[in-house]
Amino acid sequence: NDLIESSNRSLPPSVEAMQTFSLFSVSPIGMMLLVCGISYFALMGRLVLPVVKGKPQESGSTMQYFSEVYGIKGEVYEARTLLDSPLVGRTLDDIESAGRGGWIVAVRNGNQMTVAPRGDTELWAGSEIAIMGPHDSVESFCNENVLEFKKEMDVFSEILSPTAAGIAEVVIPPDSSLIGKSLREISLRQRYGATVLAIFRIDQVIDSELADCTLQAGDTLVLHTRWRDITRIAESSDFAVVTDVPRDDTRPHKLVHAAVFFFIALALILFTDLRLSVALMTGAVGMIISGVIRIDEAYHAIGWQSVFLLASLIPLGLAAETTGTAAWLAQQALILLGDVPLWVLQSCIAVLATAFTLVMSNVGATVLLVPLAVNIAIGVGANPAIFALTVALATSNSFLLPTHQVNALIMGPGGYRVVDFMRAGGIMTILFLVVMMIMLNLVF
Repeated sequence: NDLIESSNRSLPPSVEAMQTFSLFSVSPIGMMLLVCGISYFALMGRLVLPVVKGKPQESGSTMQYFSEVYGIKGEVYEARTLLDSPLVGRTLDDIESAGRGGWIVAVRNGNQMTVAPRGDTELWAGSEIAIMGPHDSVESFCNENVLEFKKEMDVFSEILSPTAAGIAEVVIPPDSSLIGKSLREISLRQRYGATVLAIFRIDQVIDSELADCTLQAGDTLVLHTRWRDITRIAESSDFAVVTDVPRDDTRPHKLVHAAVFFFIALALILFTDLRLSVALMTGAVGMIISGVIRIDEAYHAIGWQSVFLLASLIPLGLAAETTGTAAWLAQQALILLGDVPLWVLQSCIAVLATAFTLVMSNVGATVLLVPLAVNIAIGVGANPAIFALTVALATSNSFLLPTHQVNALIMGPGGYRVVDFMRAGGIMTILFLVVMMIMLNLVF
């Protein structure tokens, strides 16, 4: 709407000023895109999404460190105990740890799933187990004990995802009450939900018969645990967590304050004439004052690169419009395309906006292309507001490459590659364009 209002000031006198869109004007288009997107991945997901095998549970540099220092490989694999497996009826204490060859880090018996199961946990026929270790060692362990080795993570894919669990180093300080006690006595699995993978003592890595190992001051325990459980370990004076792990700084007691200021901001948007930016700023300031979020957290949450990018692109877009550059580009585009139907011109603008948003931010692409789209619409006698809206919607069509911040965010945890985005996102990009064009012309 800001760009439409800006363009209105540069329109020729013979052209009627464009009307801005209300908050829910494009909701029917958004709902249809949402339904089609969900349907696409529900029906075609197994065909277009990759099967991630042996995906590391930590970032490459972190896992390289654990591999070099402790000889620990961080891949987690799934297996199922078959009816004739010698492990059926045995407890984890009965099963000798394979040391660096593999560790059992989770078990599911029936509907009960346990991360870092206790030593007296018994395996049943059909039990699902998660084993961490090198691929060849884990596969050999499964073959020797008649276990069904799975090709991909399924049962534990969420609970043992990199955002939920991983490897951490914990040091035993000199004043710890655990000094002189064995791992069996302190029951780390039971009390803290952590599996000890190895103990580093001076220049020695201990990774076998860990249950009977007596702790000494300065010992470094290498644990596999869920991040929410590492918080309890960090709060104990018996341990010193030295690995930088994800921590949830939640404030559940501020839920009411957050909800109140959220609905205040929403009400200002819906029922007043305040600008969107002012309404949202009101809600943000309220949350800071009430302690929902700290001022330093608010500053860290600001994407300063985007701020400075827009600060540069908005004047560039205005300059392109006021100097006649956008009009000249629009004229050249019309000459190049010739006498084509309006929907073809609109489609070309949508494709151009999609291409721009793959190499720059969607807001930046919108700022640059809206003046061009408006001038093309004026040149062919079409509604310039609809052409501007076409750009605004098409710049959200960024599924083809992991250049958008959301795509980049899920690329690591999901184990996706660029080719995976191109395969799944290529079809989604075309589907988005087709549905968007149909709905734009039906609704407006």
